[in-house]
Amino acid sequence: MAKHREKKAGKRMKKKELAAVLMDFFHARPAEVLSLKYIFEQLHLTTHPLKMLCMDILGDLKLDDYITETDRNKYRLNDHGVELTGIFQRKSNGKNSFLPDGGGDPIFIAERNSAHAMAGDRVRITFFAKRRGREAEGEVVEILERANDTFVGTLEVSKSYAFLVTENRTLANDIFIPHDKLKGGKTGDKAVVKVIEWPDKAKNPIGQVIDVLGRTGENNTEMHAILAEYGLPYTYPASVERAAERIPAEIPAEELARREDFRNVTTFTIDPKDAKDFDDALSIRRLPDGLWEVGVHIADVSHYVTEGGAIDKEAEKRATSIYLVDRTIPMLPERLCNFICSLRPNEEKLAYSVIFRLNERGEVKASRIAQTVIKSDRRFTYEEVQQTIETGEGEYLEEIQTLNNIAQILRSKRFAAGAINFDRYEVKFDIDEHGRPVSVHFKVSKEANKLVEEFMLLANRTVAAKIGHVSGGKKAKVFVYRIHDLPDPEKLDNLAQFIARFGYKLRTTGLKSDVSKSINQLLDKVQGKKEQNLIETVSIRSMQKACYSTHNIGHYGLAFDYYTHFTSPIRRYPDLMVHRLLTRYLSGGRSVSEVKYEDLCKHSSDMEQLAATAERASIKYKQVEFMSERLGEIYDGVISGVTEWGLYVELNENKCEGMIPIRDLDDDYYEFDEKNYCLRGRRKHRIYSLGDAITIQVARANLEKKQLDFALAEKK
Repeated sequence: MAKHREKKAGKRMKKKELAAVLMDFFHARPAEVLSLKYIFEQLHLTTHPLKMLCMDILGDLKLDDYITETDRNKYRLNDHGVELTGIFQRKSNGKNSFLPDGGGDPIFIAERNSAHAMAGDRVRITFFAKRRGREAEGEVVEILERANDTFVGTLEVSKSYAFLVTENRTLANDIFIPHDKLKGGKTGDKAVVKVIEWPDKAKNPIGQVIDVLGRTGENNTEMHAILAEYGLPYTYPASVERAAERIPAEIPAEELARREDFRNVTTFTIDPKDAKDFDDALSIRRLPDGLWEVGVHIADVSHYVTEGGAIDKEAEKRATSIYLVDRTIPMLPERLCNFICSLRPNEEKLAYSVIFRLNERGEVKASRIAQTVIKSDRRFTYEEVQQTIETGEGEYLEEIQTLNNIAQILRSKRFAAGAINFDRYEVKFDIDEHGRPVSVHFKVSKEANKLVEEFMLLANRTVAAKIGHVSGGKKAKVFVYRIHDLPDPEKLDNLAQFIARFGYKLRTTGLKSDVSKSINQLLDKVQGKKEQNLIETVSIRSMQKACYSTHNIGHYGLAFDYYTHFTSPIRRYPDLMVHRLLTRYLSGGRSVSEVKYEDLCKHSSDMEQLAATAERASIKYKQVEFMSERLGEIYDGVISGVTEWGLYVELNENKCEGMIPIRDLDDDYYEFDEKNYCLRGRRKHRIYSLGDAITIQVARANLEKKQLDFALAEKK
């Protein structure tokens, strides 16, 4: 019967019919992980409507706990045993959850059944039988591996005992610290505390201070506390710094001799005015045949950092430089990132280069990858290059104008091919010598930024295609790609429904280029409108996150079939891996271990997300600090979020975000309408909707919680 249904599957079917086929299909292969592509092929689902129907049913089967999604678009029959292993997620409100290995829906773990497991711990649970309409529930029976046993908070020290008071939302109770474990910490100090014990019947875990960060409220203390909270480094190991000091800055003559020499070709760097680590430089010269040769030269970090050495191990662990509001926490020691590797002007530097021959229509006639030696003639800031573009005056005018013209053509071609134009501004704080924010400005990407961006994109895609694009049915060697999956259809539908409230439309089906062009049209239409920032934010959230992988699926947002990160090895570990793999493969080396490099890719993606979270936390802290000196002042803003506990408001003038608690909307009883993103008054029927203009007064600023409270200005 099942075989008969499988054969029939390719024909037009109703949802109930295809659901039965899919259930039979999974039951016939109980131990296999089945990819979406495999399901489509085996069941002959060749039309777009059938594929969409299949994905809809798979979503239903997941919700019913019938199947598990083990990875993106990979499924298996959900055959829960009595016990499961996975990751424990702790919440301070007691609504803890468990994420099973291999994917699947979270399982609720009540506090009484948590066995004092901490957030991120690997645990074994017993799984209670799932009941229809009730969430899955379980009980921790064993803690297999502790993930995070350190916490950041403020010390409260009395005569006979001390506590660490945390703002961490994953810990319900303060940490008890015996006096002999305080390490000199005093009341009001920010500290990092390690949990050393949590007795079965004790309400509080017991800990010891491993580092006192400084006094609460001091800028250095607070920035270090943000890093420590996410398990990120705030100091550099002395042993790694010493290893960097031993690296000679001089380039041996034999190294110069074996490299392609670009020292006499016009070359310059273009970077932010406060940059010290110059990853990339551009060279340009006119060729006799009327073409232009453009070189994208990238710091050859792999020449100096030996794989498996002390510097490499530290860089691999960090995986990325971290950019907080007022500082950079570098991936590499300062001697390397700001001095030896940095492509500083008028200094001979080793580079890894992609050399292009292009015409003035932006057509690449030839390209090659080479190890080179360069000598930058000039260090430009973005502002200087922008002024040259706008005024037609300045040093290296012809070179800059030519590069800019070609870059604009490359950019137009990208968008014509379906690239998405998320061209957003960044909020930047101007900081005084004590780290306090004194003003806010918006960093907008102009032609100078886009000039550099287009040539970096061109180099990255060229390198990826060089290794990844193979002919004649051959298998490509293992490589590190930067991938970006298609948007989730459900999220796109939600976005379409959301923007319809503002009178906009979005195409959610058809060719992927049709969808991306529709998104671009939406982003164009909202320019300058009050809802611009809101719709851009919601649109970005509807996209998948880009990440690193050895499995190339292309980059949807850029509309590239092959893409990698090659251009920033000073600040990103994947770029360093790409340089090493290039050297290996271009000299005829064999393919590397896929498992090893996929693990490195996952680690790099995870650290990138963690660094971005810490960066957002530092911005939020500075926003609250900035607004704490403006209590009582009145601002215009836009409702940027609606929840059952209040309204989030983003201020027009400085983009700081705060909340009007629902308890302060005391002119009526307000109810949360989740479907329509609004709060609605029961008696007076006043409605506060997402995107509405609103005037507020700054009411409270809590630096510890990084939280701003606003009040309606009309009330005052």
